[in-house]
Amino acid sequence: MAPVLEKIQGALGETQVPTTEWPALQEVLGAKLLASLVGISASSVRRYLAGARATPDAVAVRLHFLALVVADLAGAYNDIGVRRWFGRPRKRLGGSSPAQFLVGSWWPDDDRPNQVRELAASITSAATDTHF
Repeated sequence: MAPVLEKIQGALGETQVPTTEWPALQEVLGAKLLASLVGISASSVRRYLAGARATPDAVAVRLHFLALVVADLAGAYNDIGVRRWFGRPRKRLGGSSPAQFLVGSWWPDDDRPNQVRELAASITSAATDTHF
């Protein structure tokens, strides 16, 4: 998992760099889940991964947001756990899963994606907090 985290961290150091974020996120999430979360088809994911097409700005913004969420989760989960996290209902999301909050052409500044990001960040903080 360390190489994947390094790829994601490298991608996060720069703003919206789809050429590094696509492969890192595809490795963690898989093409099908990644496509669903970004709001595009799996075939589009493959085209963007291959560099056959440039990533549209709106998709690049969602992709970068997902990279941030996955980076938050990587502190507490392995790849399987990260994938499952997106599909599990969460009390803080009113019983919906994070994937249900990230559908269609969402924007990171929207309320629902913000709730997903806050939830992911809180999990990492809870995992790293130590109480004596």
